[in-house]
Amino acid sequence: MDRFPNAADVDFHSPLDLSKAAAAVLDAEGNISGWGASAQRLLGHSPEDVLGKPAGRLLAAGPGQRLSALCRTHKPRSAVLDLSCRDGRTMRAAVTFSPLDHLGFAATVVVAAELETLRGWEAQLAMLQGLATESTVGLTIFDTDMRVVWGNVSTDLELAGIADYIGRPAADLFPEGEFISRHHPPDEDQIMEHVMTTGEPIMGMHYRGRAPADPVREHVWSCSYHRLVDARGELLGLFEESLDITERYRAQERLSLLVRAGKRIGASLDVRRTAAELADVAVPQLADEVLVDLPPAVIEGRQPPTGSAPGHSLLRMHGRTPEEFRTSPVSYPPSSPQAQSLGTGRLVVDDSPPEAARGERAAASHSCLFVPLLTRNTVLGLATFRRTSNPDPFGPEEQTLAVELAERAAVGIDNARRYTSQHAAALVLQRSLLPQHLPEQSAVDVAYRYLPADSRVGVGGDWFDLIPLSGARVGLTVGDVVGHGMHAAATMGRLRATVRTLALLDLDPAELLTRLDSLVAQDAEPHGNDGLSDVALGVTCLYAIYNPVSGRCSWASAGHPPPIVADASGSVALSALAPGPPLGLGGLPYENVDLNLSSGSVVAFFTDGVVEDRRTDIDSGIDRLAHVLTWQRCPLEELCDRALSARPPGPQADDATLLLVRTRRLDADRVADLELPPDPAMVAHARTVAERQLENWGLSELSFTAELVVSELVTNSIRYATGPVMLRLIKDRSLLCEVSDNAHTAPHLRRARRDDEGGRGLFLVAQMSQRWGTRYTSSGKTIWAELAIP
Repeated sequence: MDRFPNAADVDFHSPLDLSKAAAAVLDAEGNISGWGASAQRLLGHSPEDVLGKPAGRLLAAGPGQRLSALCRTHKPRSAVLDLSCRDGRTMRAAVTFSPLDHLGFAATVVVAAELETLRGWEAQLAMLQGLATESTVGLTIFDTDMRVVWGNVSTDLELAGIADYIGRPAADLFPEGEFISRHHPPDEDQIMEHVMTTGEPIMGMHYRGRAPADPVREHVWSCSYHRLVDARGELLGLFEESLDITERYRAQERLSLLVRAGKRIGASLDVRRTAAELADVAVPQLADEVLVDLPPAVIEGRQPPTGSAPGHSLLRMHGRTPEEFRTSPVSYPPSSPQAQSLGTGRLVVDDSPPEAARGERAAASHSCLFVPLLTRNTVLGLATFRRTSNPDPFGPEEQTLAVELAERAAVGIDNARRYTSQHAAALVLQRSLLPQHLPEQSAVDVAYRYLPADSRVGVGGDWFDLIPLSGARVGLTVGDVVGHGMHAAATMGRLRATVRTLALLDLDPAELLTRLDSLVAQDAEPHGNDGLSDVALGVTCLYAIYNPVSGRCSWASAGHPPPIVADASGSVALSALAPGPPLGLGGLPYENVDLNLSSGSVVAFFTDGVVEDRRTDIDSGIDRLAHVLTWQRCPLEELCDRALSARPPGPQADDATLLLVRTRRLDADRVADLELPPDPAMVAHARTVAERQLENWGLSELSFTAELVVSELVTNSIRYATGPVMLRLIKDRSLLCEVSDNAHTAPHLRRARRDDEGGRGLFLVAQMSQRWGTRYTSSGKTIWAELAIP
């Protein structure tokens, strides 16, 4: 199928050509002696109608006086005449009269064509002449061997003379050029061969190179290729159209660069990365090199200095990744363009820059732009755009583009600086709220690790704690506040303090979580607008109590992963009990889980950041941690390092908190139990037993104080209890005296009046002991006191 159905209408033959024009012959008297078929087609008159008759009869303007004059001329003449058609129409025609008297007889050949058709043909000729001599579109004709045949004036100017390239292959025109459009073969010979073979034109190919007339600057052309055939359809070669679109191409590149900058610059919330992103975007499209200089305060997340001399105490950014990042000091004298840009907050152009500043690698720059990194009327630093290989100076559009890029980078750097400041403050807050060191105690050996999340995410709300309890027991807790930032850290601090307070009331784990759940639910009520209540709705917590006397561990969980236990033999056990609901949701009750642990067992308490990330699920992470615990005979510090190094590499989205404890059991000879009937006479017996036990432990110097404490505690229990009283003495880091009975009411410390006969016992106990208190059990209560061992 013909791809150009109207191609037959495009005819560059002259309408006065004998093959197309109306032709007739006039004798010496002006009569028509010859009448061609083309004349009949043009005017409609048949030969029988006109032969032998005066030609003047064909004129629409009456007698043929003017026609006679044209016939008597001795050289060709042309005129515009109105001719009468057979159908009654009048046609304005261009008529040429050519005398034949030089051939020995008097006759005139007349050739006529419709005037409008002739004017259209003349316009086509003018157009072709304009393309050849005046058009900015380069036209080049190649023969079938792809050698230059002809080029118009535009091509002649680009090549600095087309004559030197006639007969040479196309590759000689721009030997260092290249096609930058990739939707066709990038080789020009392949493109020409394709066009000549298939007849399919290739249009809009972008070509970049240096023209012989301007060898120092790169240009971009839009090139199109078309096949050339003659009237018989024989292949003559092809021609190329080329239009210099350098400025338009650069404008499009500037626009795409801005789009790319909007997507990339400032997306990292990291000052170093933002500086590197500016260089990545601008090189090499805008500049050959981009340098970013910032004050140390901005890099560290602090406010930029004000009032200091411009150009002093700056650090130059190096490296594209945090691993490669380094800085080098740089300083600019007050008279330098850099200091001028920093001082005025405006762009400074230097097309003949001086030698590089001291400490820099010398670079022969053709042109430099010094652009201040300005945001919120504050200068954060300086961006330098350099051209070393590109000889073109920065034009007005490129200067505007550099300022736009610097503004985007300044916003990104300022956001990163503010984020760094807030992140550092949140990290300081979080670390200040976490235990700085764990208290010494005899129940467990402890090791822990806390790793904050990747800096892009921010600190989270993980916490852990170890709380010494009465009776040589220890409370262990880990928790997690969903979310990151200052709110999560502040909520974590409040909850950790609340857990510690409730733990010192000697509540069992389930009761402690129940009370904590009520407090969190109250905080979550929509009565405040401090931003903490929403965070508190996503809180998980696990609390456990370990008793080194009995080896019993009780724990309860509020939506938190249960602990993993590895016994002394290395076998690992996972809890089958599902955790209760997270804090603040209410609903299901919390349940205690009781475990009997042998001495040397390792228990792992952890947050989900240890076992879960974006690439693996929590079950895989728990299996990974359980496998590490099979090495439970290793030191706890080594186990912590093994557990955290087993996590998948890369940035972490959540804080990771790991608390490992290795249980101990108190030796039987360090615990003494005595059951006493509820008889006041047993008080003296209790004192005697206590004195004897202290002597066995080598604590005779505590005998007086201990006997007094035992006497008062046993006396109170016998007075108010209805069953037997149990006295327990424990030698630990301090001397522990515990008296248990079946009463559920606890005595209260009060100040006795002078005339009171009693009420001074607990006051004396409080004065002589380090700590004292009451804890409730399922069968009653225990009153305890701790005495410091000298």
